[in-house]
Amino acid sequence: MDGSVVGRDWAALMIHVISQGRALPLAWRVRQGPKGHCPADLPIAVVALRRVVIPEGAKVVLLGDGACAGTALQATLNEAGGSYACRTAMRTVATWEGETFRLDTLRACRKPGTLVALQEVKCTRDAYGPVLVRSCWAKGYQEPLYLVSNMDAAAEACRYDQKRFRIATFFSDQKSRGFHMHKSHISDPQRLARLFIAACLAYIWMIY
Repeated sequence: MDGSVVGRDWAALMIHVISQGRALPLAWRVRQGPKGHCPADLPIAVVALRRVVIPEGAKVVLLGDGACAGTALQATLNEAGGSYACRTAMRTVATWEGETFRLDTLRACRKPGTLVALQEVKCTRDAYGPVLVRSCWAKGYQEPLYLVSNMDAAAEACRYDQKRFRIATFFSDQKSRGFHMHKSHISDPQRLARLFIAACLAYIWMIY
């Protein structure tokens, strides 16, 4: 799940399935405002839409960035029996073994090429959890990435998170390398949502 700028001053929050090396669109919601953090009810609504198209009993792992890392969404996925591995902000507050801290303190005395994984963590000041928190600082990067997950193993969460870049590839195909959705100048949400139907069907047809 991720968001992208579309139309005139609108953003689309979309959910995809990774298939044949591509992120294929499943469902979306359009809202007014810039790309970034969105109200908690919006990603939950998009997740509810995907239930219609995902077969019963299928294993689901949701990947997302900080805009999708709200505790309400995590609770919704837990109740539905799904897994998640979502990036979160370095300023996120966590509590582990009785100590409360911001996640960016995990970078202290560390250098690129290291991984820190904490089990049984309570996240945010509402102490949601327990969850797995992972801080990965890859070589060549200026900052580490922070991930929250309900999986048991940090390595598994990392492996799934590496697939997330395919969503960005889809958005570039929808914009500068393809349909130029960000230059449509449409400001009506219903018209934007309908335009996505045509663009997404054309994209899936080309991949097929």
